[in-house]
Amino acid sequence: MVTERSRVLGSLKGLATGDAIGKQTENLSRDGIAHWYPRGVHGFEGRPGTIIPRYASNRKHQWLFGETTDDTERTLAVARAILRDGKVRHASVGRELLTCKRSVHPGVKSLWEFHAAGDASRVTPDHNGCGAAIRVAPVGILYRSDRLDEIVEGAHQASISTHGGPLALAAAAAAAAAVSAAIDGADQGEIVRFAQLAAEKAEQKRSGSRDTVFARAIGTVHDHLSRLPELDADDVAHRCAPTQPLTIVPLALALATLMESAEGAILLTANIGGDSDSVASVAGSILGARYPATVNEDWYGIVEAINDHRLSRFGEDLSALRT
Repeated sequence: MVTERSRVLGSLKGLATGDAIGKQTENLSRDGIAHWYPRGVHGFEGRPGTIIPRYASNRKHQWLFGETTDDTERTLAVARAILRDGKVRHASVGRELLTCKRSVHPGVKSLWEFHAAGDASRVTPDHNGCGAAIRVAPVGILYRSDRLDEIVEGAHQASISTHGGPLALAAAAAAAAAVSAAIDGADQGEIVRFAQLAAEKAEQKRSGSRDTVFARAIGTVHDHLSRLPELDADDVAHRCAPTQPLTIVPLALALATLMESAEGAILLTANIGGDSDSVASVAGSILGARYPATVNEDWYGIVEAINDHRLSRFGEDLSALRT
């Protein structure tokens, strides 16, 4: 039997496994994936805990098979802030984010500026990337889908330490809303509409314009992919390569609603490339909530062994707060 708690834990497991599997191909093109993984990605393509070969010469960090990125690290930071306060407060989120260490370098400007300032209460008006959208699953877990205004505001509070652009805030609201609706057992059409409505509210609040670009992008990407006879990595990469704000989260939302398997969506995303860990994290978190049994437990066991996230504890504690 699928319970609310199993959906919550499935969401967290799907996010973390998507992050780790997707990291193997992050920023690679389809040709780059063929070079590093001639047979494609079918899971962890190396021994857990060893260095992923393409990162062996990376001066910033030598990523390991099974290691999660700042995406999961900062999701758990948001979760800790929520568990402490019982709500989403940006300064509390900021304090937790300041304890995060991964991907803090000049190449990730949003995080670099935040950590350089060292101010937990900092609010930025800048940055339209998807970094905030990936960490807001705990907001969607906290609030049921009939509390849309609180979801949108909670996503805003969880984002503004590092991401304050209208597209970033719309993406975060859409992702949190989709997770919430998935936990409530909504069908694919309801999840898409709910994510679009949340994106509209967030973008209008930030930009003051009624022209809600992000909600339209969600619909466009979903429509494009729904017309394909099957979801093939080459076709999806050609039509909706996840390389910029108007394709990354919209692609994740499309895969999460057109597919019925967290494992399947994560593998497809890893074989598409681009911002693969971000797309796989968001799609995995939604599909893990929709279909908890489709999260690959072997992958999750590896992720937990390498990272010691203790997601079961977070799932239990967040489930108890859901209102």
